[in-house]
Amino acid sequence: MRLAEYTDYTLRVLMYCAAHPHELVTIGELAERHGVSKNHLMKIVNDLARQGLIETTRGRGGGLRLLKDPGAIRIGDVVRASETDFRLVECFDAGTNACTLSPNCRLKQLFGAALGAYFKELDGATLADIAGPASKAGKAGVRMDRARLVAAPMLAPKRSGRPAKGAARRG
Repeated sequence: MRLAEYTDYTLRVLMYCAAHPHELVTIGELAERHGVSKNHLMKIVNDLARQGLIETTRGRGGGLRLLKDPGAIRIGDVVRASETDFRLVECFDAGTNACTLSPNCRLKQLFGAALGAYFKELDGATLADIAGPASKAGKAGVRMDRARLVAAPMLAPKRSGRPAKGAARRG
């Protein structure tokens, strides 16, 4: 699963606003900071304003700022509002499901549970959790989790007593 760029930049806009709580942030400033077109950011800002997360002021001296406290903005809600499709497998959409395995397949439940766990984790985090400077304990925790996540796929699988397919037996 991969977040759309739209969601990525939506989160970045919110994080930047949270990091600059006492000033109006401009779209030009955001575009320059993140290397994104102003037009793309204007769509994101309009959506965020419609959702009631930011307020915008037009004209000279205008800009945008958060309307809600960063601690009240759940990341899961932002991702749900920004992403357009959470169908991890075909059978998530009953209207277009043509899978012949559906009556007996448990893949849908597995991915459904995984998606639920994903959102449970995101719902447990707020904009305040990801936008402000992390405490020493928080930084250590993030480093440890990243290290574990990066290292985990590289761990060698447990060996059974049998040689791998095509491997020569040692004598």
